[in-house]
Amino acid sequence: MGTPSYAKEILQVLIDAEDMDVNLVITQPDRPAGRKKVLTPPPVKILAQAHGIRVLQPEKLTDEGIVETIRASTPDLIVVAAFGQLLQKAILDIAPCVNLHASLLPEYRGASPVQQSLLHGDAYTGVTAMLMEEGLDSGPILGYYYFKIPEQIRLHALMAKLSQDACRLTLDILRNFEKIAPQKQIKTDASYCKKIKKGDGEVTFDDARKLYNKYRAFEGWPGVFTTSGTKLLEIEIVETNSKHRRGEIMCVAQDGVTVGCLKGSLKLITLQPVSKKPMDAKSYCAGRGLKVGNILI
Repeated sequence: MGTPSYAKEILQVLIDAEDMDVNLVITQPDRPAGRKKVLTPPPVKILAQAHGIRVLQPEKLTDEGIVETIRASTPDLIVVAAFGQLLQKAILDIAPCVNLHASLLPEYRGASPVQQSLLHGDAYTGVTAMLMEEGLDSGPILGYYYFKIPEQIRLHALMAKLSQDACRLTLDILRNFEKIAPQKQIKTDASYCKKIKKGDGEVTFDDARKLYNKYRAFEGWPGVFTTSGTKLLEIEIVETNSKHRRGEIMCVAQDGVTVGCLKGSLKLITLQPVSKKPMDAKSYCAGRGLKVGNILI
């Protein structure tokens, strides 16, 4: 049970494993995607159909016949990865449900754990295998892989690394399931995260580290943009301790424009004004007559 590319990668290793047999896949319905809103199937569905695996796409797991179909497939285990819906007790009672969650639980329960680890500037992250219960990502832990987060890594590269680890962890847990003693999560250490909204990408030049972490976390969508709507497409962090006026231009160079924050400074390399094509930061400043000491945006 899963929907995005993260779940597709896990499904692929299960299909490839000679000691695993996947006989049913449940994923979200096809959704409109892109500017033209073309109805698009989830990555998991595309992969499952390519291998002749039966696919169900209920709007809700409570839809008529879903529980009965899962029960009729007589699963030994149910693997869940970024499915997007809570599993009701009727499904949890059919077979043990193993969830592959992209955080070190009990931190970042919920919908956006990978973004949260970047937003908070965490030193470590990982994947947790959890035995599901009716609560939100609250079940006992079966195992986890963790690693140190590279300082410059952004969302897509971090997600790729987590997906690789989730694939390895899935096989380890399923192959050794009967030998594992699940460990209860420490509830007092739990934290929760919500779905990312478009408005979360708006930034101000208050704190260079926090702005840069948003740039890392919101790669692709929603991106990072100023209150005027100008998108910051490529930036680098310069330092995190100096004090400046918010958005003050410190240096204009061929390879970027250094801009001060109330705390720290950043190098802006590529920008995209509203309704314009992307441009290098030096050209942006030249076109607006902006010089060192001026406020960029």
